[in-house]
Amino acid sequence: MAEAAITVEGVRKKYGGRGGVYALDGLRLRVDRGTVHGVLGPNGAGKTTLVRILSTLLRPDAGRITVAGHDVVADAYAVRLRIGLLGQHAALDEELGGRENLELFGRLHHLGARGARARAGELLERFGLTGTGRRPVSTYSGGMRRRLDLAASLITEPEVLFLDEPTTGLDPRGRAEVWAAVRSLVGGGTTVLLTTQYLEEADQLADRISVVDAGRVIADGTAGELKALAGGDRVDVVLRDARRLAAVAALLPLTGVSADPDRRLLSAPVTDRMAALSAVVRALEEAGAEAEDVALRRPTLDEVFLHLTGGDHRVEEPA
Repeated sequence: MAEAAITVEGVRKKYGGRGGVYALDGLRLRVDRGTVHGVLGPNGAGKTTLVRILSTLLRPDAGRITVAGHDVVADAYAVRLRIGLLGQHAALDEELGGRENLELFGRLHHLGARGARARAGELLERFGLTGTGRRPVSTYSGGMRRRLDLAASLITEPEVLFLDEPTTGLDPRGRAEVWAAVRSLVGGGTTVLLTTQYLEEADQLADRISVVDAGRVIADGTAGELKALAGGDRVDVVLRDARRLAAVAALLPLTGVSADPDRRLLSAPVTDRMAALSAVVRALEEAGAEAEDVALRRPTLDEVFLHLTGGDHRVEEPA
């Protein structure tokens, strides 16, 4: 078995004192070294509370946690020496340039003037920011700003990096830039714990995903394993005329056909993918039904997420 970079055993955290609510309620988690582990969940599921505890910013009420081999309560200082944290909001000085920001972070981490300059230069090159010169951060695009924020979290070359919803508010280009940066980090041996609400982000980046709801891990596995929880393959048919959905659904040689009038969509689970697709195409031709699209597909993480977190049991996490 691979060596664990993070272990979380039965952690509980309650907000509100007596009669309050649990943000984490017996949560268990294991993250292997040198991987990206996604923690997926809705707002209020406990993701940010978990990151705050893992990064020693908050003490758990119960349970045991180790990060890079050190207990986050008993040996918090050793944990801090080995981690980096990228929160939901950028921790940058808007008036300073990118290099100046990184040098400032380097000095705060006691690298010294020369060491801070050298490390800033390395990180600017690594994240494609050398061309920004001394432009104020306030003039950067969202993607550039998040890349710089990510660079700042790596000043000390941490063994473990926590990314708490790192692409919230970014456009597709900005998200792609951050994803590329994260992949390069893991290629260099860094362990990454990623919390996100974006299903595509977890699918793109994570080697393994834990779905969290109401303060507990309710499912854990690879993206493929989690998708299997929502059922097998499906055939989707998009008709030109939504008025024919019911009639065509009755003619399809499939069981469990569902209809979505707004999308003009018929969908059904299948076992033999190719045989089912051929049978559907023949049935459409015989019925004279015009289809805009006929496709085989596997469940998405969105469907897994809705399947697993059907109820609303969230609590408000303090900012």
